[in-house]
Amino acid sequence: MIELIKKIFKPITGFLSSPIKRRFLFLVILVLAALIEFLILGLARRTFVFYTVDNGEIVVEDRMLKHSASREEDIIRYTEETLLGPVSPDLLPLFPRDTKLKSLLYRKKAVYIDFTESAALIPLENRELRSTIGNFRTLYDSILRNFSYVKDVRFFIEGNAVLLGASGDFNADEEHPDALPDQADGPDNAGI
Repeated sequence: MIELIKKIFKPITGFLSSPIKRRFLFLVILVLAALIEFLILGLARRTFVFYTVDNGEIVVEDRMLKHSASREEDIIRYTEETLLGPVSPDLLPLFPRDTKLKSLLYRKKAVYIDFTESAALIPLENRELRSTIGNFRTLYDSILRNFSYVKDVRFFIEGNAVLLGASGDFNADEEHPDALPDQADGPDNAGI
């Protein structure tokens, strides 16, 4: 029995006696542990677009967000992360800090997002560099980029449609012809 154990461990001790082989083994174990953790946690890489403080240039942040079984939940998590703002202090948030996600609905490849009224304001740090409509367009493009199954995004502020027309006019009080059926009667029917 002792001879069998010696036969098994002799090649292992010979392999580990070399410092290069030992380091390689530790590296392989570390990579395997990271891969297993990544697969168990179910993380997904998402990109976030923000703007620099100095000149308003576009900067992309990559974050790992937990992947859920629901597409709607993934989009909610992404939108809430966007509202939290950038990680880097050199970047500007898209929306004022007190903006909250009231509701989000994903149906038939379209996303309907309703924000609190502060989403209509430009963040104090961001006033001279970006417009509110530009911030909504940035979020629109980011959602389409991160979620290939989404084909359209509609924004609402307190139940009123945000128009992202070609003219670039921002008008959250006007009725939008493509509003949700529950929203047709006005903002009192908060169906999203």
